Amino acid sequence: MGRRRGRDLDGWLILDKPLGPTSTDMVNRFRWALDARKAGHGGTLDPLASGVLPIAFGKATATIPYIMDATKRYRFTLSFGESRTTDDLEGEILARSEHRPSDEAIQAVLPRLSGEVMQVPPVYSALRVGGQRAYDLARAGRPPDLPARPARIDSITLVSRPDRDTAVFEVQSGKGVYMRALARDIALACGTVGHVSVLRRLKCGPFEISQAYVPALDAEGQLKLDKMAESGDKAGVLPVPLWPVATALDDIPALAVTHEEGKRLVCGKRLETLSLLDRPVETLNDQPLWRVCLEGHVLGLCRVDHSQVKAVRMLENHLFFGD
Repeated sequence: MGRRRGRDLDGWLILDKPLGPTSTDMVNRFRWALDARKAGHGGTLDPLASGVLPIAFGKATATIPYIMDATKRYRFTLSFGESRTTDDLEGEILARSEHRPSDEAIQAVLPRLSGEVMQVPPVYSALRVGGQRAYDLARAGRPPDLPARPARIDSITLVSRPDRDTAVFEVQSGKGVYMRALARDIALACGTVGHVSVLRRLKCGPFEISQAYVPALDAEGQLKLDKMAESGDKAGVLPVPLWPVATALDDIPALAVTHEEGKRLVCGKRLETLSLLDRPVETLNDQPLWRVCLEGHVLGLCRVDHSQVKAVRMLENHLFFGD
């Protein structure tokens, strides 16, 4: 038998991603430094963006889709006067404008950019077009014509105007909303052009920036954990305790079950909603997902279908069958 690669780590590391590396770079660095067998992340941040990057290890990777779908909060600075190919500082200048909107003009356009909207993604994005990444096509001189996509933007708040050339916004949004595209659209709605000059994610699902670990980097921008790993001591290095696997599901409403009900769900059997009438589940059908809890333990997720409760993804079975 071949040697199993890496050790089993289960849980979430909430990282304050620095500027420069990609999200995948950070996952790979921590996976190697910690000798983790399996790892992934809960939502891409551009190299020029910083902030909350949830990194999943082991069993936590099964909950990544729920983090990807979760509500996120960002703060960004919109610089007026120049549009760029990438909609951020990295790109080449496409157009210039001398117009600078007033605070009142900015406030007036925000309501029509909020709610359920159609958003054209940035040309420099990871979307696939004919099997290729949009940014690869753009870099090859063949920028794709990307269609508008549905987007949910819960709120846009004008936080401050540091000067006439810039405005700072805080945004709460759903899955797949591009802050670079939103900044571009705010500027256009105000009769000018602009791009994102600073972007920071403050929240991703249940994970807040206040919970995030700030990695130590050396002068070359490499993780200091990497240096420790070179000594062969990497298997013992954990910069902070990992958050439990089920933390990713904290934003999903809880449904308490008995031991027998939990065992049925873990075994793939369904529950009749009538059996749950002694609990406050009158809104079962109004929720797409429920977090199944047994005596403080999160067993997994379920949904209601035709008056039956069925498992969607179970994370724990050791409470019933051992490890």
